[in-house]
Amino acid sequence: MLRWIFAALLALPPTLAPAHAEEPWPSRPITILGGFPNGAGTDIYARKLAEPLSRALGQPVVVDNRSGAGGNIASDAVAKARPDGYLFLLGTAGTHAINPGLYRNLPFDALRDVTHVTLLGDVPNVLLVSPEKRPQYRGCEDLMAAARARPGALNYSSTGNGASTHLAAAQFAAATGIELTHVPYRGQPGAMSALLAGDVDLFFNQTGPSIGPVRQGQVRALGTSTLSPVQALPGVPTIAAACNLPGFETSTWYGLFAPPGLPSAIQARMNGEISRILSTPEFRQWLVETQGITPPDDLTPEGFRRIHERDIGRWGEIIRQSGASVD
Repeated sequence: MLRWIFAALLALPPTLAPAHAEEPWPSRPITILGGFPNGAGTDIYARKLAEPLSRALGQPVVVDNRSGAGGNIASDAVAKARPDGYLFLLGTAGTHAINPGLYRNLPFDALRDVTHVTLLGDVPNVLLVSPEKRPQYRGCEDLMAAARARPGALNYSSTGNGASTHLAAAQFAAATGIELTHVPYRGQPGAMSALLAGDVDLFFNQTGPSIGPVRQGQVRALGTSTLSPVQALPGVPTIAAACNLPGFETSTWYGLFAPPGLPSAIQARMNGEISRILSTPEFRQWLVETQGITPPDDLTPEGFRRIHERDIGRWGEIIRQSGASVD
């Protein structure tokens, strides 16, 4: 009897046979998780990317932010999620290259507990002062002269202890041989408000949220942390040139991660679609002229992983030199 039943099942037409094949990907909405608040640079980028990506994949791409612990809450959620292609993380050099050296006990491995999808762009910093509260700082030489005259008297805001805005200033102080006092704030708005109020002397902010205040004359940009001038800030020199620091450079990056073990076919599809979006003139113009972000040269997952590995070591050394840590 059993042999007869098995033979009958094998003879069924394919349309009547039990269906065990997995449904094609994607067949439902995809979420891009961010580790910082609404309105942060990662949130702005993710929402800008979500629209064309939704059209390309034929499914909604929604953005969800779980802020806290320097981005570690969202990073940990993705590190432990199912690798089914429906949850991704818009991570940063801060979350995955700086935090490993900054936090003593991360609940995930920043390099192993991810699948690299694609790099999304380099994010430079810009050295800002207040023309109203500190009119004497008309250029980098003025700032350095004041710092040398009063070691430790000049202070700078940052978006948090160990953030790229903190470490960029620490790099600058080490490169110039000056002593600056660090005043951390909880995020970009607080750090910028402190600069505008005259509570601090300078702020190494990310380029994107600095463009508007620079163009409106609220802040003065003394230099960018890139080797080449930033197109979105015409007339602003590089710190390397303005401060006579040949080779000075400090920037971070945005990148798209997935949980570890993501099927290679899904990784390749996501990488291909995002690479095409980033290569369009419209999206590149938005990156360069509106956000001050440099589009990546290498969009492959392998290239992203190499940069990630390199920067864990690079930022780890900067953290050791600065003495920054978070318990």
